[in-house]
Amino acid sequence: VKMVEYGGGLVQAGGSLRLSCAASGRTFSSYAMGWFRQAPGKEREFVAAVSWSGGSYADSVKGRFTISRDNAKNTVDLQMNSLRPEDTAVYYCNAHYRGVDYWGQGTQVTVSS
Repeated sequence: VKMVEYGGGLVQAGGSLRLSCAASGRTFSSYAMGWFRQAPGKEREFVAAVSWSGGSYADSVKGRFTISRDNAKNTVDLQMNSLRPEDTAVYYCNAHYRGVDYWGQGTQVTVSS
């Protein structure tokens, strides 16, 4: 499984960004998909995941971020609104399939105050 993230950048606090992740594989609909992030000097942390029953979110982003997937296009998106400086991090797309985690290369999101 290979994944490529798009859409990172620099935005002012209160602004919005949309991240996209394109994944390979003919069984994309079977992958559990999510987003994680890693800020400088910190551990990688869970941000959001999407399943058949909907999205789940870290408390820190609940109500501001929305995750969605399109199985026809093999993509998973993360809409990020009301961004805060503490959201600054490298964001990674994650696919979990048959007990194995796959990661994209990451995309930088920087929120200025």
